[in-house]
Amino acid sequence: MVCQEQEALVNKVLDLYHKISSLDTLKPSQDVDTLFTQLVRTCIPHTPFIDITKLSTTVQEARSNLIRLCAEAESLLEMHYSALLVSSSSGENPLGRLHVFPYYSNYLKLSSLEFNILSQHCQAVPTKIAFVGSGPLPLTSIVLATNHFPNTTFHNYDIDALANSMAKALVSSDHDLSKRMVFHTSDILDVSHGLNEFNVVFLAALVGMKNEEKKKVIDHLGKYMAPGAFLMVRSAYSARAFLYPVVNPSFDLKGFEVLSVFHPTDEVINSVVIARKCPIISTSSKEVQSLFNNNNLLINGNMIEELVTEEQL
Repeated sequence: MVCQEQEALVNKVLDLYHKISSLDTLKPSQDVDTLFTQLVRTCIPHTPFIDITKLSTTVQEARSNLIRLCAEAESLLEMHYSALLVSSSSGENPLGRLHVFPYYSNYLKLSSLEFNILSQHCQAVPTKIAFVGSGPLPLTSIVLATNHFPNTTFHNYDIDALANSMAKALVSSDHDLSKRMVFHTSDILDVSHGLNEFNVVFLAALVGMKNEEKKKVIDHLGKYMAPGAFLMVRSAYSARAFLYPVVNPSFDLKGFEVLSVFHPTDEVINSVVIARKCPIISTSSKEVQSLFNNNNLLINGNMIEELVTEEQL
């Protein structure tokens, strides 16, 4: 029965993939919105569990292409709403109308989830947070800065100059956030100086869409982040892996101590992995403690905890 359910789910995803790939454009429209809504609703149910590593080569190739289509559609959707919010603000703060974005409630829940997970392991309030892959509508940074870290500075990194320009315009009318939001246009692989200044680094799900690309980014962060700093990585689980890349905590996070893995089963799509940059082994225990104190980081526990639950932390 389970195998039949898995086959039916995969076939439905493949059918939607072929329909999406045949579209002339992925810009927001009724057809695009309908197909992606159907895709998300197909992939969200927790059962049946699907191990993507055991799928056929043909399905694996389709999944890889589908993730890239999802990334393109997501970028176009964010650009559309970022521009819409700014153009329709009429001199008012466009951030007051973020609720018009179709997935705004999901970002609220995901940001709250990530804040709670981070709070379990980091007792001190981060002074500087980096978000890699922030895009034209940096909702995570906005929600975290507004609802959870009102005194923290957020450095947003994106390779797309237009995306950064749109994001900066979006927050420019907010007196507080415009002072606490910094935007950097660069490939994160070209950034080394300054990464050791961040208490926490968030890595967006679609930065590095292939496993080797994702691992290259994580290895780079592991090389230049400060010992004791936290890395928040978004991943995917089961059928949700048709929408986003999967990060394997056991193999993809070398140089980090994985603290917790959380797999939501509600409408929040992304799994969350929190890891801590390992201390420099050659230093004495006293020097290691000094490094942790300098970063204002206190660690609660060091065991990998993998959770699949409907309840928010």
